Amino acid sequence: MTLNIAVLPGDGVGPEVIAQALKVMKVISIKFNHNLNFSFANLGAIAIKKEGVPLPNNTLKICKNSDAILFGAIGDPKYDNNPTKKIRPEQGLLELRKQLNLFANIRPVKAYETTLKNSPLKKKVICGTDILIYRELTGGLYFGEKKVTNDGNYASDLCSYGRQDIERISELAFKAAKNRNNKLTLIDKANVLETSRLWRKVVKEISNKYPEVKLDFLFVDNAAMQIVQNPKQFDVILTENLFGDIISDEASVIAGSIGLLASASVGDKHALFEPIHGSYPQATGKGIANPIASILSVAMLFEHFSLSEEAAIIKEAVDASLKSGITTPDLNNKSSNITTEKVGSFIIDYIDKID
Repeated sequence: MTLNIAVLPGDGVGPEVIAQALKVMKVISIKFNHNLNFSFANLGAIAIKKEGVPLPNNTLKICKNSDAILFGAIGDPKYDNNPTKKIRPEQGLLELRKQLNLFANIRPVKAYETTLKNSPLKKKVICGTDILIYRELTGGLYFGEKKVTNDGNYASDLCSYGRQDIERISELAFKAAKNRNNKLTLIDKANVLETSRLWRKVVKEISNKYPEVKLDFLFVDNAAMQIVQNPKQFDVILTENLFGDIISDEASVIAGSIGLLASASVGDKHALFEPIHGSYPQATGKGIANPIASILSVAMLFEHFSLSEEAAIIKEAVDASLKSGITTPDLNNKSSNITTEKVGSFIIDYIDKID
């Protein structure tokens, strides 16, 4: 298969973890005789520094002309510590999602046997957890009309959703549940919000097309409690933008490190793959950033193109690195000599040796 991949290393540790992900892609391409073409571009703080805007036109053009996008991280402390700045790195990613219509964010959350001890939650609570979260990504409060009065004493954000917004991500979530354990949980706030009532109405209608999938509902406040009390009850979670942002980050504690969690943002024509961790500026250049989330994002990329064997081999290699203790300090503070590059090299060597 020939694939054109846009590579956006981004800010902070983004370039470091993306470097290892690219090595994995290259060894997979050799092993399975794929032709992968990479085009590099700037996004975020690095784009502001070099080109004056967080999403340059050339970056957008490269992304639109690619089959998939591999992204590192976004953000810089000088913007985080000054919320009044008009131009911000995060604007680039939000605009990219909007321009490419990446309406569905997909986040797997898995409790690895070897990293249970790293989670603040009890082993017996999280052992066996395997959740797939579908978060709507282009609607809701983040994209609604925003107002601030001239005196700065009143502000508002409009949360709005249309039927089509809900239908298209719900179809993806139901299909995923059908291929997993036939259970889908909608997280909303239908006792208070009109948008949530619309979500519940539309999702109920779509559920009629998937009678084998059991549909449950949870209010978001209860769901936030349940995700740490009994995460094994969940299979596929479906929710709107703001709730999904909060719930998916909360669920990251189950894995034991945010450095293990990959994600995909997909639309009708385009797809972007990235680790969920931020730019981690305090680790930049120190070789301690965990590349596994970025590498698992590559596995999701291959799955997106129905290259399941390639994805399975990557996951097997990741499991081997965790079981062998070849991990960065976020998972093992005794492994201070194991760098980002060493983890990547172990995974690459493992893949190379698989028959």
